[in-house]
Amino acid sequence: MSHVGVPRGTARKRRSLALLTTGVLTLPVLAGCSSDDGATGATAPQDVAVAGRSMVAEGGTVNWAVDALPTTLNAFQADADATTTRITGALLPTLFPLDAKGRPQLNPDYLESAKVVESEPRQVVLYRLNQQAVWSDGREIGAPDFVAQWRALSGKDSAFWTARNAGYERIEKIERGADDLEVRVTFAKPYADWRSLFSPLYPKDVTGSPDAFNDGARTTLKATSGPFRLRGVEKATGEVTLVRNPRWWGSPAKLDSLVFRAVATGDRTEALAAGRVDVADVDAAAAHRIAQAAGGKGADGQPLTQGPGAGEGPAAALRAWAVAHGSNAKAAAAARAARKKTRAAADAYAAEQAGLRAYVVRKSLDPAYTQLALNGESGPLADDRVRRAVARALDRQELVDTVLRPLGLPARPLGSHLALAGQPAYKDSSDALGGQDTEVAQALLADAGWTPEGAVKKSDGTKAGSEAGKKDAEKEAGKAAKKDAEKKGTGTAAGKAGSTDGKTGDGADRREPALDDGLYIVGDDDKPGGGDPAGGATHVLAPAPAAAFHSSALLRQAGYLSESGISEDVPSRVTAQDKRPGGAAGAYAPAGTAAPAPAADGRRGPLGKDGKPLTLRFVLPSGPGSEPLRSVGDKISAMLESVGIRTEITKVSDESYFQDHIASGDYDLALYSWPATAYPATDDRPIFAKPVPATDGSLLVEQNYTRVGTDHIDQLFDQAVSELDEDAARDLMKQADARIWAAAGSIPLYQRPQLVAANRKLANVGAFGFATPHYQDIGFKKPQAAGAPANKKK
Repeated sequence: MSHVGVPRGTARKRRSLALLTTGVLTLPVLAGCSSDDGATGATAPQDVAVAGRSMVAEGGTVNWAVDALPTTLNAFQADADATTTRITGALLPTLFPLDAKGRPQLNPDYLESAKVVESEPRQVVLYRLNQQAVWSDGREIGAPDFVAQWRALSGKDSAFWTARNAGYERIEKIERGADDLEVRVTFAKPYADWRSLFSPLYPKDVTGSPDAFNDGARTTLKATSGPFRLRGVEKATGEVTLVRNPRWWGSPAKLDSLVFRAVATGDRTEALAAGRVDVADVDAAAAHRIAQAAGGKGADGQPLTQGPGAGEGPAAALRAWAVAHGSNAKAAAAARAARKKTRAAADAYAAEQAGLRAYVVRKSLDPAYTQLALNGESGPLADDRVRRAVARALDRQELVDTVLRPLGLPARPLGSHLALAGQPAYKDSSDALGGQDTEVAQALLADAGWTPEGAVKKSDGTKAGSEAGKKDAEKEAGKAAKKDAEKKGTGTAAGKAGSTDGKTGDGADRREPALDDGLYIVGDDDKPGGGDPAGGATHVLAPAPAAAFHSSALLRQAGYLSESGISEDVPSRVTAQDKRPGGAAGAYAPAGTAAPAPAADGRRGPLGKDGKPLTLRFVLPSGPGSEPLRSVGDKISAMLESVGIRTEITKVSDESYFQDHIASGDYDLALYSWPATAYPATDDRPIFAKPVPATDGSLLVEQNYTRVGTDHIDQLFDQAVSELDEDAARDLMKQADARIWAAAGSIPLYQRPQLVAANRKLANVGAFGFATPHYQDIGFKKPQAAGAPANKKK
């Protein structure tokens, strides 16, 4: 599986953009993976070949496929990527790695304890270090390393080129405790996510000076502190080699060496078959071939068949033979050449399949989710009614089924932007927006002025989409809807919320206009600095605070959120409305707005306003690994067409998809992914922060590429990050998530599949899910454990 900037296997799942590039083909349910499709969402446990250390042999080398060589080994720089994270996870201290449920857990290899010892007048965290913890050069890990990292990442010294300072800027001072093993950290402002800090922890030799931080740590790490140490980076061969750390005080690494090898997604099946790699994220097509090689069966119970000539039946084979041996010499020669080419391809395919029998596919749900992003900067989606209509037109269960059900993974729509199913903070808040309802979507569009009549200019001088036209259209549509509803005995479309089907749950008499909530849509106001100084509609990304790790396309940013707030009564009003089945106020058209009647075939005609059709530009990646993303996009387009929204699908290269389209705002609709985090108050805030106009006319969007945000969402994040009571902080995040749903800038769809091909002889490696790998426990099973005479790879 290819990932664009998705760090995995780290103590902190940093927020990097990711594209779903997993193929969706029939794949049998693989052993070792069960599901819990409970009320809290669909979950899948990690799928790892677990074995006790006594059952793992000493020595050997594991070759692990990665997308590319890391551009830097400094995980705090903007161009750090998934490979950077994977490598530093085996080389450097992670104080609070994540467990299988995405919860941070104290790492006893580095810490004896870490806790908040004071909260008033200042928050104080006391770390007590493992007395055996040392760097690979023999120096003790201690307070000087904490101090140097704090100063480098605090944001106070611009000479350090750092991608974020979230949390570090709240620290007031760091001191030595009662002895050399204690580190006392005092915060100027309370910080709930303090466990996210100092992971990975670099030695002071790296963070102590701008030169060492900016340049020195990009290509090498002289001192490390993990079960492995860095031997070298070989650009010519595309390899990073780690070897066992002789100074490691914990359980020693089972492997002699661990090699991270750059292998493109499309080349991984061949690399696996040839034995060049032992572990690799793969797409569903590769997983299908591995299952086929092992004699797996498809969903219909029949053996999986694939490859050159696999679909040729007896009759087709007989016809091909007849042509190859017929009287037409030219046709016979061509047929014989084609058969020879097919045989050669079949032989090569069979040889690959023989090699793939050495692997098993481990599968789980990836700690990342795919969303539909709606760009609210300008155009039709600047109107929240249109965004809500798009959301209410989607059958999210059908989209989830498209991706996950063929893989045998739990298929349930994701209900949160801030946590994934299985995490303690997860709660399905999608009711704040409401589920699929075609009539509600149509009523919202009609209320926003998008009508069939508005798509074509009238020749009698009456402006298409005028008030008179809209009233006539709504009147006629209302009559049709009322007539149809009376037949069903459910009332008008506008009053459908009072029906017993539970889809909307709002009676027409209770419906009210959407609360303003400080909602800010770029280009939809007359605030100073809110538009292009030249009068154009284009807004240029400006440097904004990089509060979390993200793709290298992002610039270093500066600036802070607006101080404006909202009225005191908004939270209580929205809380009451959010509890109503079907969603918050503003999720429906005002009372009396009827959903225009559909055509005889159930599909809507094109909608428009003032003679302009309602058409949204849907940007999708065109790469060979992005087929499932495009498949989901096609289904979304069909769903939107059913309510009268047309889409123009634009396919762009994977390389330009993020930088040239998502980050720059050159799209109406797009599909991309965010990784999960154990620290949403810190890591998710820049993703949903309200965009702020800069004095130069540019826009500070941080990582909010939908350009949709509210003051109240920002306030909830600010409160949560300073709330030291974990339960109270989670409640604030759940309130924020409901608000994010109601704003309808981002519609979570599904948690991505995680498919990992691993050598059958390997232990303690596979689809880790949320969990941080224990690199020291990875190795080859002993002969008696593997059931084979020899299984160590030299």
